[in-house]
Amino acid sequence: MTREGALLVMAAVAVIALALLAWAWVRRTRRDARYTAPVGELPDDAVETAVFPGLYVATTRHDEPLERLAIKGLGFRSRVDVTVTTAGVALDLPGQPRIALTRDRLVDAAQATVAIDRVVEAGGLTRVSWRIDDETVVDTYLRPQDASAKALADAIRPLITTTGSDA
Repeated sequence: MTREGALLVMAAVAVIALALLAWAWVRRTRRDARYTAPVGELPDDAVETAVFPGLYVATTRHDEPLERLAIKGLGFRSRVDVTVTTAGVALDLPGQPRIALTRDRLVDAAQATVAIDRVVEAGGLTRVSWRIDDETVVDTYLRPQDASAKALADAIRPLITTTGSDA
């Protein structure tokens, strides 16, 4: 085979691989179209208790850290400012509307090590479990930069009500 022939074969393989990736993402987006992130503001009387800059890693099915959900605004890894208030948690991702996780949506906050394409030191991620609708609980993984994952989980945990914690 000539050099040009080998180059054409490699280019064809790359195009096919990219097409398959795009097709898979479109299917995942259609599958998850029924889910919408709770966009908006927290109540006006909410008192800010802490802000944690960091990285948004992924949102997955509950207890399935390798099953990414393609939810608008939460589909891709990004920087994030996590604002913990007395009324809930707000996620501010660049270029996206604010995602407001009110207390009634929160189910759990804990530490994690693995999520999708991110493996960190033991307990290096914060996993926030929350209700995306009446029936479905999802896990959002965050990696704080200026604090520990434990500190973020500990700041969120007091907001979880007993009615919201039965997943």
